[in-house]
Amino acid sequence: MRELVRTPDGRQIRIEISGDPRGRPVFLLHGMPGSRVGPRPRGMFLYQRGTRLISYDRPGYGGSDRLPGRSVADVVHDVAVVADALQLDRFAVAGRSGGAPHALACAALLPGRVTRAAALVGLAPRDAEGLDWFAGMAPSNVREFRTAFTDPERFVTRLIPRSAEIRSNPAQLLEELRAELTDDDRQIVSDLSIRSMLLRNYREALRTSPYGWIDDVLAVTGPWGFDPSEIRIPVLLWHGAKDVFSPASHSSWMAERIPQATVVVEPAAAHFAALRALPAVLGWLVADGPAA
Repeated sequence: MRELVRTPDGRQIRIEISGDPRGRPVFLLHGMPGSRVGPRPRGMFLYQRGTRLISYDRPGYGGSDRLPGRSVADVVHDVAVVADALQLDRFAVAGRSGGAPHALACAALLPGRVTRAAALVGLAPRDAEGLDWFAGMAPSNVREFRTAFTDPERFVTRLIPRSAEIRSNPAQLLEELRAELTDDDRQIVSDLSIRSMLLRNYREALRTSPYGWIDDVLAVTGPWGFDPSEIRIPVLLWHGAKDVFSPASHSSWMAERIPQATVVVEPAAAHFAALRALPAVLGWLVADGPAA
């Protein structure tokens, strides 16, 4: 397995691969903050289902070099570079939370290579016409996203020390979110296995720099660089109806504009329930995909 890939502009990308080495390839794009070691099904589960799961640190996270000023659409170049390094012509893509818009970018801009795409608990573009973007969103997210959109310098100034605190104590991020979690989400993040994966994920995400997180937020709240209505491949949009970090109305807005979209909104689920849904989503992704 190659752990490092170089881009044409000289940046380093650190990757992680699990599951069946000859299985159907799926890129899993992490949330924010997040990294290549974020939560995923166990390797044996993936192997038994013939799935080769590929994840990598987006620029500025973990072991990947930063790409200042990147947009959501810039993910396409890095995914293509990693796929080329692994000699993959065709593959599926999934993204959870902050990774969901990036998965949709791949669906829109790599139609000849991406077979299917899934976006779990994702956001719509900040300029989504007819969508009250902040409606139903937790106060903490409203505050951070609004500041990133209206005063990016202030946002960066605030996030740098917060990132340093979370790097030294990753559990702090879960504690910050606890008051806004539903009972179901609290139960999920209290599971020892999931909690361990989340803490490892946050620690690795912020290990070298806060700028992966900073650049992610600025990219998601800025112009994405593509129009979701341009997507012409099958897309699965999964959301929990009780999600307050990325409200389900965002997936509903997307579903109305992506021609081959299937939307699933689970009435009792919230944000972290996407981790529970991921195995079934991966099954859908590889149902019509190529083997390596």
